[in-house]
Amino acid sequence: MKVTIIGAGSWGTAMSIYMASCGHEIHLWAYEEGLADTINHHHVNPLYLDGFPIPDNVTATDDVMEALKQEGVIFLAIPSQFIRRTLKDVASSYQGQPLVCLSKGIEQGTLSLMSEVLTDILGTGLPLLALSGPTFAREVAGGLPAAAVLASTDLQLCGKLQEAFSSEKFRFYRSDDLIGVELAGALKNVIALAAGVVDGYKLGLNAAAALMTRGLHEITRLGVELGGRRETFAGLAGMGDLILTCTGHLSRNRTVGVRLGKGETLEDILGSMNMVAEGVATTASTFELARSRGVEMPLTESVYDLLYSGIPPGDIVLRLMTRNLKREDVL
Repeated sequence: MKVTIIGAGSWGTAMSIYMASCGHEIHLWAYEEGLADTINHHHVNPLYLDGFPIPDNVTATDDVMEALKQEGVIFLAIPSQFIRRTLKDVASSYQGQPLVCLSKGIEQGTLSLMSEVLTDILGTGLPLLALSGPTFAREVAGGLPAAAVLASTDLQLCGKLQEAFSSEKFRFYRSDDLIGVELAGALKNVIALAAGVVDGYKLGLNAAAALMTRGLHEITRLGVELGGRRETFAGLAGMGDLILTCTGHLSRNRTVGVRLGKGETLEDILGSMNMVAEGVATTASTFELARSRGVEMPLTESVYDLLYSGIPPGDIVLRLMTRNLKREDVL
């Protein structure tokens, strides 16, 4: 099968390596100047996934219009806040191919999910899917076992792509809860930031476990309010991805939280990174969504205040620990 991947960051590159190893013909679009030539001539991506050879059946291009015209399936691996600006001027090049969104976020300003952003840009009736789950790019690129959820309102299409892309290295499950899978993938990054702060501020393992448990409850509450299904948040896209990003040292969002917990400023942290931590922007969008829907999200509010109001971690911990006592709400 022909596969086009829009975005040659760590995740897009890892997916190109995996898909190529399954025998698919891959076209990979790279935004960064000179990166496409480097991939084509040296078969590596030194900017985002150094140390992993890229197979010969991956062809890179710096022409996004050319990439969108390719036959087959398109995987979209652009950071969520850049999708609109990347695609809006080249939308006419899109030929109606199945579109699998790998981006995990909620657009700032519009508070739109990625499926809503893509529908706004490319039109209604898209053959649209979302892929989400506990998957670090470096492990997928290295051929380690992984599993994720492929979601679409069109279960027949979902099943077809599930069969085409699953292997002994990467197992795809299918779901028709597109909204729930999208939200689970985006919202867990907010909790991962908080988990990093717990580690960086040396609050201990008890606090980390409590944070993940209450964090899952919190993002599930908003997800159900917005139309997702409760069970989706207990699966790979929800709990699975939450555990990974809250505990794994490869998590960008957790790393940002660790550095915040150690006293670094957000400006300095982001200025030192060449990859995007989606949770930073998603925190602001989630905070606004929760307020607009009247959903109580104390952990999200705390992360928001840490990122955008400058409240120190110690004050936030005290505020959380002295909230009014209540009965535990369980999923």
